[in-house]
Amino acid sequence: MSASLGELLQLVPVQRGLAGLVLGAIGLPIVGVVIIGLDIMPVRFAMMHVALFGIAVGMLVGLDPLLCALVACGTSGAALTPLARTPSGLSGAMGLLMSLAIAAALLVLSVSGVNANGAFELLWGSILATRTPDVVLLAVLAVVIPGLFLLRRRQLALLLHDRELAACSGVRVDRLTFALLLLVAVAVAGAIRLTGALLVDALTLLPALAARRVANSLRGMVFAAVVIGLVVNIAGFLLALVLDFPPGPVLVLLAGTVTLVLHVVPDRRKQRWHRSPASAH
Repeated sequence: MSASLGELLQLVPVQRGLAGLVLGAIGLPIVGVVIIGLDIMPVRFAMMHVALFGIAVGMLVGLDPLLCALVACGTSGAALTPLARTPSGLSGAMGLLMSLAIAAALLVLSVSGVNANGAFELLWGSILATRTPDVVLLAVLAVVIPGLFLLRRRQLALLLHDRELAACSGVRVDRLTFALLLLVAVAVAGAIRLTGALLVDALTLLPALAARRVANSLRGMVFAAVVIGLVVNIAGFLLALVLDFPPGPVLVLLAGTVTLVLHVVPDRRKQRWHRSPASAH
């Protein structure tokens, strides 16, 4: 006879997975808001490829693959700052980065004899394989990301509205862009253990897309994204436990369904935060 939900929730791996999802829902949807605001959708795809390269290197040299993925993603995200001055420059760099990262990863896996299946399994993720260090990383992100938003809300609103306007208003655009790209890269790496890099949109982009449909301001979008992320993560995880389904795909499908439903509902909002940086207040 299968275990009840209450019995499953007493298991340490289940508790760690749920804790990781709750912490992830606090910080990662805000990263999705940044991705949408800066129009840098290709960045997350590039980071997935970079994460695979980091995992391959980690498996080759005997270090923690996810730690290597985190370092690789963080370094790549920081290096993208000079290219982020124009959307076209960043988009073009993403294609190059993706091609180089996947080629390097496959080369490392090929010449080293490392089990490629093991590397790709990490990209698919496993919530129940969440470790204490993974939870600690997500806890740090849950503090740092909302903290950056609260401390730099006005500057973020200006940057997401118009880069040139932000620069003319005294915002240190390059420094703030560096911090944002670094957080995006680290967030992708931090979500790998939960849903996997290939399903990371369930924790980042989908809650932000859903929130954009119901929010009238940047602050409202951030708040709504976190709330939607929390509801989807907890409900999806519990549903997966009850149905004995893999949690990752269930989370993606549930988040996608919520996003689609909200986009079907007629949009009567005034899109103020896209036009006015003052809406951040």
